[in-house]
Amino acid sequence: MKRLIAALVVLFVMSTSLSVFAEEGKKEEKGLEIPDSVLNIAKENTYTNPTQDLPYLQPSTLAQELLDSTDVSIENPDLIRIFNESTINNNKLAIGFRASVYLGEWPLAYHSEGTDVNWQFKKVNTNFIDNRGGNTPQKLTYTQEQQKKVVGGLTAKIPNSDAVKKMMMIKAAEQINVPLAFETVIGQGTKKGQTYNIPTKQLGYLHSFVPAVNEKGKVTYGEVYLTFKGGKRKLEVKNVTKQGIGAWIPVQDHLSFSFISSNQPK
Repeated sequence: MKRLIAALVVLFVMSTSLSVFAEEGKKEEKGLEIPDSVLNIAKENTYTNPTQDLPYLQPSTLAQELLDSTDVSIENPDLIRIFNESTINNNKLAIGFRASVYLGEWPLAYHSEGTDVNWQFKKVNTNFIDNRGGNTPQKLTYTQEQQKKVVGGLTAKIPNSDAVKKMMMIKAAEQINVPLAFETVIGQGTKKGQTYNIPTKQLGYLHSFVPAVNEKGKVTYGEVYLTFKGGKRKLEVKNVTKQGIGAWIPVQDHLSFSFISSNQPK
């Protein structure tokens, strides 16, 4: 009997451990793996890129009440900010009072359908050494020859594009743990310490690229009304539509390096 109990305990522990490992595996799969060829240059960058703060907002009590009053999901940080900055005096909400205030047509939420990364989105630099006539191996390091600006953007024109870009960047940041911005600059003279060996009778090329996230999904639009009826305040969303959209969002202060050694010019 004791042996049976011991065996059951072992099986329970093993099954629990496997469940934990499975959950950990799922968590790892949520993010996108960053290749070893991609390096952070934030400290070395001679141009200081402004930090792009993602517009996460905690809804106020009133804002949360309004968001919960409709079945349509509202995630637009600009619209939530308006609710946060608003006040409504309940004393005026008499039983017989009725009103409907049109707040405009808004992009309400963004649903992601895919997040991918092009690690070589835009080439910004090439360092080169010709060692075909040399007697000893040479070392090649990265130095940014000219200042380069890389700009992303939406793949199509869309109403209220600034708010849409904010929501898309929030969703993309949930999938990859790197700073994102629709514009990033690599300053002239930026250097990185890693070296690449070039054998004799060879040419060496070190190309550097700014990566970018390709975010794709759908935006929900709707006409938003703030209504008062029977002493209750709530939101009504009418004429709801959805529109597909994509965006390229550069990865800020990161470079992807590609080294090529050859006896022929490339």
